[in-house]
Amino acid sequence: MSFNGQVALITGASSGIGRATAEAMARQGARVAVNYCKNRAGAEAAVAGIQKSGGEALAVRADVTRSDEVRALVEAVRARWRRVDILVNNAGDLLARRTLADMTEEYWDQIMALNLKSCFLCVRAVWEEMATRKSGCVINVTSIAARNGGGPGAAAYAAAKGGVLTYTKGLAKELAPHGIRVNAIAPGVISTPYHDRYSPPELFQKYLAAIPMGRAGSAEEVAEVIAFLASPAARYITGETVEVNGGMWMD
Repeated sequence: MSFNGQVALITGASSGIGRATAEAMARQGARVAVNYCKNRAGAEAAVAGIQKSGGEALAVRADVTRSDEVRALVEAVRARWRRVDILVNNAGDLLARRTLADMTEEYWDQIMALNLKSCFLCVRAVWEEMATRKSGCVINVTSIAARNGGGPGAAAYAAAKGGVLTYTKGLAKELAPHGIRVNAIAPGVISTPYHDRYSPPELFQKYLAAIPMGRAGSAEEVAEVIAFLASPAARYITGETVEVNGGMWMD
Protein backbone atom coordinates (compact mmCIF):
# COMPACT_ATOMS: atom_id res chain seq x y z
CA MET A 1 0.00 0.00 0.00
CA SER A 2 1.19 3.52 -0.75
CA PHE A 3 -0.45 6.87 -0.08
CA ASN A 4 1.77 8.78 -2.53
CA GLY A 5 1.82 12.05 -0.60
CA GLN A 6 -1.84 12.09 0.41
CA VAL A 7 -2.59 14.14 3.51
CA ALA A 8 -3.99 12.31 6.53
CA LEU A 9 -5.44 14.12 9.54
CA ILE A 10 -5.55 11.88 12.60
CA THR A 11 -7.25 13.12 15.76
CA GLY A 12 -6.08 12.04 19.20
CA ALA A 13 -2.77 10.94 17.73
CA SER A 14 -0.31 11.68 20.54
CA SER A 15 -0.39 8.09 21.86
CA GLY A 16 -1.94 4.67 21.45
CA ILE A 17 -3.87 3.77 18.31
CA GLY A 18 -3.77 7.31 16.93
CA ARG A 19 0.00 7.59 17.15
CA ALA A 20 0.52 4.11 15.73
CA THR A 21 -1.76 5.04 12.83
CA ALA A 22 0.17 8.23 12.13
CA GLU A 23 3.41 6.28 12.08
CA ALA A 24 2.01 3.48 9.90
CA MET A 25 0.54 5.84 7.33
CA ALA A 26 3.69 7.96 7.23
CA ARG A 27 5.75 4.85 6.50
CA GLN A 28 3.49 4.26 3.52
CA GLY A 29 4.01 7.75 2.11
CA ALA A 30 1.26 9.85 3.69
CA ARG A 31 1.85 13.35 4.98
CA VAL A 32 0.43 13.19 8.48
CA ALA A 33 -1.19 15.81 10.72
CA VAL A 34 -0.91 14.62 14.33
CA ASN A 35 -3.69 16.19 16.37
CA TYR A 36 -3.50 16.37 20.16
CA CYS A 37 -5.31 18.20 22.93
CA LYS A 38 -3.20 17.82 26.11
CA ASN A 39 -0.25 15.56 25.32
CA ARG A 40 1.98 17.93 23.39
CA ALA A 41 5.12 15.96 24.22
CA GLY A 42 3.64 12.77 22.78
CA ALA A 43 2.54 14.50 19.59
CA GLU A 44 5.90 16.18 19.08
CA ALA A 45 7.70 12.88 19.71
CA ALA A 46 5.52 11.20 17.09
CA VAL A 47 6.28 13.95 14.57
CA ALA A 48 10.00 13.83 15.34
CA GLY A 49 10.07 10.07 14.81
CA ILE A 50 8.26 10.34 11.49
CA GLN A 51 10.56 13.09 10.28
CA LYS A 52 13.64 11.17 11.38
CA SER A 53 12.46 8.31 9.17
CA GLY A 54 12.13 10.66 6.21
CA GLY A 55 8.40 11.33 6.43
CA GLU A 56 6.39 14.53 6.63
CA ALA A 57 4.37 15.31 9.75
CA LEU A 58 2.85 18.21 11.62
CA ALA A 59 1.60 18.42 15.23
CA VAL A 60 -1.52 20.56 15.71
CA ARG A 61 -3.27 21.19 19.00
CA ALA A 62 -7.08 21.31 19.00
CA ASP A 63 -9.93 20.29 21.25
CA VAL A 64 -12.05 18.42 18.73
CA THR A 65 -15.21 18.87 20.79
CA ARG A 66 -15.16 22.58 19.88
CA SER A 67 -16.21 23.65 16.40
CA ASP A 68 -13.96 26.73 16.34
CA GLU A 69 -10.89 24.68 17.23
CA VAL A 70 -11.75 22.02 14.65
CA ARG A 71 -11.98 24.71 11.97
CA ALA A 72 -8.59 26.06 13.05
CA LEU A 73 -7.14 22.55 13.01
CA VAL A 74 -8.23 21.92 9.43
CA GLU A 75 -7.07 25.37 8.36
CA ALA A 76 -3.62 24.66 9.84
CA VAL A 77 -3.35 21.43 7.86
CA ARG A 78 -4.46 23.14 4.66
CA ALA A 79 -2.01 25.98 5.25
CA ARG A 80 0.78 23.40 5.27
CA TRP A 81 -0.39 20.98 2.57
CA ARG A 82 -3.45 22.65 0.96
CA ARG A 83 -5.76 19.64 1.40
CA VAL A 84 -7.04 16.79 3.56
CA ASP A 85 -7.44 13.46 1.77
CA ILE A 86 -7.94 11.15 4.74
CA LEU A 87 -9.59 11.83 8.09
CA VAL A 88 -9.16 9.38 10.96
CA ASN A 89 -11.51 10.22 13.83
CA ASN A 90 -9.59 8.54 16.62
CA ALA A 91 -10.05 11.00 19.49
CA GLY A 92 -12.11 9.48 22.30
CA ASP A 93 -11.94 8.35 25.89
CA LEU A 94 -13.87 6.76 28.75
CA LEU A 95 -12.83 9.60 31.13
CA ALA A 96 -13.87 7.47 34.14
CA ARG A 97 -15.85 4.33 34.87
CA ARG A 98 -19.26 5.47 36.13
CA THR A 99 -22.40 3.49 36.76
CA LEU A 100 -25.85 4.99 36.38
CA ALA A 101 -25.92 5.62 40.14
CA ASP A 102 -23.01 8.06 39.97
CA MET A 103 -23.33 9.30 36.38
CA THR A 104 -23.96 13.03 36.07
CA GLU A 105 -25.47 14.90 33.17
CA GLU A 106 -22.16 16.74 32.77
CA TYR A 107 -20.26 13.44 32.49
CA TRP A 108 -22.75 12.12 29.91
CA ASP A 109 -22.37 15.27 27.81
CA GLN A 110 -18.56 15.10 28.00
CA ILE A 111 -18.56 11.47 26.84
CA MET A 112 -20.89 12.23 23.93
CA ALA A 113 -18.91 15.30 22.90
CA LEU A 114 -15.51 13.62 22.93
CA ASN A 115 -16.50 10.33 21.32
CA LEU A 116 -19.38 11.23 18.98
CA LYS A 117 -19.77 14.97 18.46
CA SER A 118 -16.07 15.21 17.57
CA CYS A 119 -16.65 12.89 14.60
CA PHE A 120 -19.45 15.12 13.32
CA LEU A 121 -17.40 18.30 13.71
CA CYS A 122 -14.34 16.91 11.97
CA VAL A 123 -16.23 15.39 9.04
CA ARG A 124 -18.19 18.60 8.60
CA ALA A 125 -14.92 20.53 8.37
CA VAL A 126 -13.41 18.44 5.56
CA TRP A 127 -16.11 16.79 3.48
CA GLU A 128 -16.86 19.65 1.07
CA GLU A 129 -13.22 19.92 0.03
CA MET A 130 -13.11 16.15 -0.52
CA ALA A 131 -16.33 16.35 -2.54
CA THR A 132 -14.86 18.92 -4.91
CA ARG A 133 -12.21 16.34 -5.84
CA LYS A 134 -14.69 13.43 -5.81
CA SER A 135 -12.19 11.69 -3.58
CA GLY A 136 -11.80 11.26 0.16
CA CYS A 137 -11.80 8.80 2.99
CA VAL A 138 -13.08 8.92 6.58
CA ILE A 139 -12.32 6.26 9.17
CA ASN A 140 -14.07 6.45 12.53
CA VAL A 141 -12.70 4.59 15.53
CA THR A 142 -15.54 3.01 17.46
CA SER A 143 -15.14 0.14 19.96
CA ILE A 144 -16.17 -3.39 20.85
CA ALA A 145 -18.23 -1.57 23.50
CA ALA A 146 -20.58 -0.51 20.70
CA ARG A 147 -21.34 -4.21 20.17
CA ASN A 148 -21.42 -5.60 23.71
CA GLY A 149 -22.33 -2.62 25.88
CA GLY A 150 -18.86 -2.20 27.36
CA GLY A 151 -17.36 -3.25 30.66
CA PRO A 152 -18.29 -2.09 34.16
CA GLY A 153 -19.15 1.61 34.33
CA ALA A 154 -18.91 2.10 30.57
CA ALA A 155 -22.56 2.38 29.49
CA ALA A 156 -22.26 6.02 28.40
CA TYR A 157 -19.07 5.26 26.48
CA ALA A 158 -20.75 2.28 24.80
CA ALA A 159 -23.70 4.46 23.82
CA ALA A 160 -21.40 7.06 22.28
CA LYS A 161 -19.39 4.46 20.39
CA GLY A 162 -22.63 2.87 19.19
CA GLY A 163 -23.53 6.26 17.82
CA VAL A 164 -20.21 6.39 15.97
CA LEU A 165 -20.96 3.01 14.41
CA THR A 166 -24.39 4.00 13.09
CA TYR A 167 -23.21 7.50 12.12
CA THR A 168 -20.60 5.79 9.97
CA LYS A 169 -23.29 3.92 8.05
CA GLY A 170 -25.43 7.01 7.55
CA LEU A 171 -22.48 9.09 6.36
CA ALA A 172 -21.35 6.34 4.01
CA LYS A 173 -24.71 6.46 2.22
CA GLU A 174 -24.79 10.25 2.13
CA LEU A 175 -21.23 10.82 0.97
CA ALA A 176 -20.77 7.94 -1.50
CA PRO A 177 -22.17 10.01 -4.42
CA HIS A 178 -19.44 12.57 -3.67
CA GLY A 179 -16.65 10.00 -3.97
CA ILE A 180 -16.05 9.82 -0.22
CA ARG A 181 -15.77 6.49 1.56
CA VAL A 182 -16.66 6.22 5.26
CA ASN A 183 -15.76 3.18 7.35
CA ALA A 184 -15.16 2.36 10.99
CA ILE A 185 -12.91 0.14 13.01
CA ALA A 186 -13.94 -1.43 16.32
CA PRO A 187 -10.94 -2.37 18.48
CA GLY A 188 -11.34 -4.85 21.29
CA VAL A 189 -8.88 -5.13 24.17
CA ILE A 190 -5.77 -3.32 22.99
CA SER A 191 -2.62 -2.72 25.03
CA THR A 192 -2.69 1.09 25.15
CA PRO A 193 -2.73 3.78 27.87
CA TYR A 194 -6.55 3.48 27.84
CA HIS A 195 -6.50 0.21 29.77
CA ASP A 196 -3.61 1.39 31.94
CA ARG A 197 -5.93 4.16 33.15
CA TYR A 198 -9.28 2.42 33.37
CA SER A 199 -8.84 -1.34 33.74
CA PRO A 200 -7.43 -2.67 37.03
CA PRO A 201 -5.29 -5.82 36.62
CA GLU A 202 -8.07 -8.18 37.72
CA LEU A 203 -10.51 -6.67 35.19
CA PHE A 204 -7.91 -6.72 32.44
CA GLN A 205 -7.23 -10.41 33.10
CA LYS A 206 -10.97 -11.10 32.91
CA TYR A 207 -11.06 -9.45 29.50
CA LEU A 208 -8.09 -11.50 28.30
CA ALA A 209 -9.78 -14.73 29.36
CA ALA A 210 -12.67 -13.91 27.01
CA ILE A 211 -10.44 -13.54 23.93
CA PRO A 212 -10.17 -16.73 21.83
CA MET A 213 -6.73 -15.69 20.58
CA GLY A 214 -5.60 -15.46 24.19
CA ARG A 215 -3.98 -12.04 24.19
CA ALA A 216 -4.59 -8.34 23.89
CA GLY A 217 -4.00 -6.67 20.56
CA SER A 218 -1.42 -3.99 19.88
CA ALA A 219 -1.94 -0.44 18.68
CA GLU A 220 0.16 -1.30 15.64
CA GLU A 221 -2.18 -4.14 14.66
CA VAL A 222 -5.14 -1.78 14.75
CA ALA A 223 -3.21 0.89 12.85
CA GLU A 224 -2.47 -1.51 10.00
CA VAL A 225 -6.18 -2.15 9.49
CA ILE A 226 -6.93 1.58 9.54
CA ALA A 227 -4.21 2.12 6.94
CA PHE A 228 -5.75 -0.61 4.78
CA LEU A 229 -9.21 0.99 4.95
CA ALA A 230 -7.69 4.32 3.92
CA SER A 231 -5.77 2.81 1.02
CA PRO A 232 -6.76 2.21 -2.61
CA ALA A 233 -6.93 -1.51 -1.78
CA ALA A 234 -10.21 -0.75 0.04
CA ARG A 235 -11.63 1.45 -2.71
CA TYR A 236 -14.88 -0.57 -2.97
CA ILE A 237 -15.50 -0.73 0.78
CA THR A 238 -17.75 1.80 2.49
CA GLY A 239 -20.18 1.75 5.40
CA GLU A 240 -18.37 -1.14 7.07
CA THR A 241 -17.14 -1.62 10.62
CA VAL A 242 -14.13 -3.90 10.89
CA GLU A 243 -13.77 -5.79 14.18
CA VAL A 244 -10.20 -6.06 15.49
CA ASN A 245 -10.59 -7.98 18.73
CA GLY A 246 -8.97 -11.41 18.55
CA GLY A 247 -12.37 -13.08 18.32
CA MET A 248 -13.79 -11.55 21.50
CA TRP A 249 -16.81 -10.41 19.45
CA MET A 250 -17.76 -12.12 16.21
CA ASP A 251 -20.39 -10.48 14.02
